[in-house]
Amino acid sequence: MTSISVRVPDEVKRKMKKLNHINWSKELREVILKIINQEENRNIAEALLSNEELRKDAPSKWDSTELIRNWRDSRYGTPSD
Repeated sequence: MTSISVRVPDEVKRKMKKLNHINWSKELREVILKIINQEENRNIAEALLSNEELRKDAPSKWDSTELIRNWRDSRYGTPSD
């Protein structure tokens, strides 16, 4: 496990010492993991919203497979039978 250092004001450190029954390392790890999870979930939510926005712009009954086939054929040539 890796160690990191955190700077806190002297007053905070004094208060932490008074609450010596609290495992401060454990508490900080949990807060860090919570923030990481929130950020990852936010990124996923943004990606999903972005995807939904793109889907809204597509005309109804639009067939993406036809467009992909045309791009592939123009790039690689028409597949031989």
